[in-house]
Amino acid sequence: MLELNAGGDAAPAADLIKDATEATFMTDVIEASQTVPIVVDFWAPWCGPCRQLTPALESAVTDARGKVKLVKVNVDENQSIAAQLRIQSIPTVYAFWQGQPIDGFQGALPGSEIKTFIDRLIDASGGEAGGGLSDALSAAEEMLEQGAAADAAQVFSAVLGEDPKNAAAYAGLARAHIALDQIDEAVQVLNTAPEEAKDAPEIEAVRAQIELARQAENAGPVGELRAKVEADPSDHQARYDLAQALYAAGDAETAVEELLELFRRDREWNDGAAKAQLFTIFEALKPNDPVVLNGRRKLSSMIFA
Repeated sequence: MLELNAGGDAAPAADLIKDATEATFMTDVIEASQTVPIVVDFWAPWCGPCRQLTPALESAVTDARGKVKLVKVNVDENQSIAAQLRIQSIPTVYAFWQGQPIDGFQGALPGSEIKTFIDRLIDASGGEAGGGLSDALSAAEEMLEQGAAADAAQVFSAVLGEDPKNAAAYAGLARAHIALDQIDEAVQVLNTAPEEAKDAPEIEAVRAQIELARQAENAGPVGELRAKVEADPSDHQARYDLAQALYAAGDAETAVEELLELFRRDREWNDGAAKAQLFTIFEALKPNDPVVLNGRRKLSSMIFA
């Protein structure tokens, strides 16, 4: 069966919909999403709602004619991926664009809401559904990366004026406030987001960034904490505090290494605090950040050893 893509060319349906494994996830999702939005459907054969949702997703993706692709992940056969992405119930759907999760939902949705979800994803990636806002969001992100947080905040606010339900704009505006050390304002932005946007992956990422920013306000001196850990490597609290201080100082990689070492020594310490803090850092950073990729791989090897 052939479908026509956005340009009118024939596109094999098999190329639009595929199954991913732990070995192919990076290629099929993270790398592929650099050029086309990828919808990831986390399912299992025993899941009743999955049997309802998956065909509807396949139909909507096929109807999009190449503007978006679907990757299906059987969580029973790919438990490491499910654990790394904190899939707690199924069906769960994430949308990836340029290596980052930008939208998502849980549970089966009616066809009309799935179409709205697909249209929103196409719009966010600069497709026909509304490239103007996508260009504005890209410009604001570039401003933020270059340190012009105040200017970025104005653009994100302007996007929200045009699209009050745009989760990416809420997340961007909140991150701009974080960059300006306006943590309370960032929290307020997320609190004003509509219900349908509050669980979007990019907003979850900002919540993690806010949590880490709060921790940074109370972080101790790295040197003193490092000395405590070296004096007593079994001092788990000192190692945990050191990881917080390192992240606050901008050294996420070493912070993750210290938390992994703490997890290796005692994964149950303080109700699994090391693992929880690792997931907070992973959520706050971009999914394709080497710190995240390496950290998730090392954590998974410990969990499933």
